[in-house]
Amino acid sequence: MKPRLFITRELFDDVIARLSQYFDIEIWDRYHHPPYEVLLERARNVDALVSLLTDRIDCNLLSNAPRLRIVAQYAVGFDNVDVECATRLGIYVTNTPDVISDTVAELTWALILAVTKRILEADEFVRRGGWYETRTAWHPKMMLGTELKGKVLGIIGLGRIGTRVAKIGVLGFGMKVIYYDIVRYKEKEGILGVEYRSSLEDVLREADIVSIHVPLTKDTYHMIGERELKMMKPTAILINTARGAVVDTEALVKALREGWIAGAGLDVFEGEPIPPNHPLTAFKNVVLVPHIGSATYEGRHRMAEVVLENLIAFYEGRVPPNLVNPDVVKVRPPGFK
Repeated sequence: MKPRLFITRELFDDVIARLSQYFDIEIWDRYHHPPYEVLLERARNVDALVSLLTDRIDCNLLSNAPRLRIVAQYAVGFDNVDVECATRLGIYVTNTPDVISDTVAELTWALILAVTKRILEADEFVRRGGWYETRTAWHPKMMLGTELKGKVLGIIGLGRIGTRVAKIGVLGFGMKVIYYDIVRYKEKEGILGVEYRSSLEDVLREADIVSIHVPLTKDTYHMIGERELKMMKPTAILINTARGAVVDTEALVKALREGWIAGAGLDVFEGEPIPPNHPLTAFKNVVLVPHIGSATYEGRHRMAEVVLENLIAFYEGRVPPNLVNPDVVKVRPPGFK
């Protein structure tokens, strides 16, 4: 008899076909994520669970899932999962790191370019007839943006994604790149030509563009608040493709309204999805996209393949390659037996 697997959203057909060789699968086929009560009910009767960031996998759910042995997260982040509780209960938790680093880095640069070159403003200017109404094809002061060459790019978190963003900044745009991280990467500094700053404050004060690439933890929650935003240059922009709650939204709205910074590009938000009347939607110097950092076919399919690899490894009694709670091995060996 195959172990039972519940998948909280539709994945790719070829991945499901391969998983069905090992598992008896149930899939939540609606666009909206399953309500917590539904998730709680399904978890009680399955051996494995594939979850997304929007699924609350708390200790209550884990404690009421006596058969559950593995939560395979379809994401890099896993702040929606109570990993400590899972470890105590002998439940393995995996994620999908690295496979979307290029994809997210590309979106980061799309946001940087959209804000600094005023792409959305310019597009609207043409579409609504503003350009036509000027009766002039070109003017020295029309839609002036910011040149990137020679500017300072500040990276907060020089992990996989931050490293790729930094590399593009140095090699692609001729920028000076500085970074802050809780770990100093001297080897990367030499390879990439980036400079370390020993404090977040130093990066904020010096950078023309600040790009965030840290996970959401107790330490990074509201890492960027009113105090930090006031440290930034009034000509600087903030880019966030990490987690929404790393930035204090109310403080960011105040900073934009009062001109502490020049603009922002955001892929993530404290509450998702945001309503159309959200304060951030009122600013022309802010580019907002709906959490699409990994939204390419290649990136999302690779994520599904990593979920598959993690689940098959566990099924075969091997430690999954992307285990985020290695101490769980001391509690229970991998496998469904």
